Order: sequence, then structure tokens, then C-alpha cells
Amino acid sequence: MIEQRTAPYAALVLRLALSFFFFAHLYRKFGVTGYENWFNGWIKAGYPAWSLYYALVVEFAGATLLLVGTYSRYAAIFALPLMIVVSQHWFSHKGFWFADGGLEFPLCWSVMLVVQALLGDGAYSLKAPVWERAVQRV
Repeated sequence: MIEQRTAPYAALVLRLALSFFFFAHLYRKFGVTGYENWFNGWIKAGYPAWSLYYALVVEFAGATLLLVGTYSRYAAIFALPLMIVVSQHWFSHKGFWFADGGLEFPLCWSVMLVVQALLGDGAYSLKAPVWERAVQRV
């Protein structure tokens, strides 16, 4: 049975953790390794060039939308294909264990995104505006 009092806070904690991971990856790309090194490493790992831009959009959208709690479900679903591809890539190259650079962490991240999509925004979320078309009566 779901505890109705604490479930929104569980979604909040998960949402903030995912947002932190996305912010950490963006910081590493731009503040630590540099964008050019990341870009060249991504190409060297065998990813197509268009996927680089998808990854950046996913990380920016995930970091910001999950932080404020707006469209959390959509942000999680939008990021999920990237995590699935990354999971498959690292599993085929390194195996399962995270200590060897394998599947374990991206798979956990994928599961967290699925759970976030199922839970929704959670507590303390900035609600998205509702865009309704006014029905004109004849």
C-alpha cells in the first residue's frame, strides 16, 4: 500500500537526486573535462554526432525541469532513451559492474527515471501552466 502522506516527498527526493546527477554531468562536461574533450571522447566511443546534441538537451532539460518540478514526467521519459543506449553501450564494452565502468550505474539511473515518470512531480513542485483552448459557443 502506498503511504499517501510521504509519497510526494519520495518523488521530491528522487526528482532532486536526478536533477543533481544531470547538473553534475553538465558541470563535468563544461567545468572539468571541457566540451571539446567530451565531444571527441563521445565520437571515439562510437556514438553518432547527432546524439551529442540530444545528450546535451536531455541533461539541460533534466537538470532544470526536474529541479523545479515542472513537466517531471516528460523530462524523465525524454531522458530515458539516452540512458538505455548508454546502458547497452557500457554493458557491451565493460560488462555489468560499475567499478569496471559498466552497466550498473546507467541501469540504476534508467530505473530512477522510470520511477520518476510513474510518480510525477511530487511535493514542492512548480506547477506548469494549464493551456486550455477556450470553447466558443455558437
